Amino acid sequence: MSTEGIKTVLHPVTDLEKAKAIYTALLGIEPQTDSKYYVGFDVEGQHIGLVPGEDMTSPVSYWHVADIEAKLAEVTAAGATVKDAPRDVAEGRLVATFTDADGNVLGLVQDPH
Repeated sequence: MSTEGIKTVLHPVTDLEKAKAIYTALLGIEPQTDSKYYVGFDVEGQHIGLVPGEDMTSPVSYWHVADIEAKLAEVTAAGATVKDAPRDVAEGRLVATFTDADGNVLGLVQDPH
């Protein structure tokens, strides 16, 4: 089974508590991560995250990859533009975002090995 693919989708929200109630009802589980900065649900091999604030304007799908630098180089060579360079978000987990030719934001995640 491949470890690569879309496994994380982050949704921007304006009211984290209201969004948490809706996603809890939708997914049928309580969040596994619940803070004032982020709420995350792990269900059926997918991670659904709720992100408060104005940095995001639409949901962002994150592809999990084995080598974030190599994949970022590959997509930029194909015409993508780096939005946020790879950064460690917790315990060696790297994330980056880029835009496609139409300005859609896409994400990459590399989990530590």
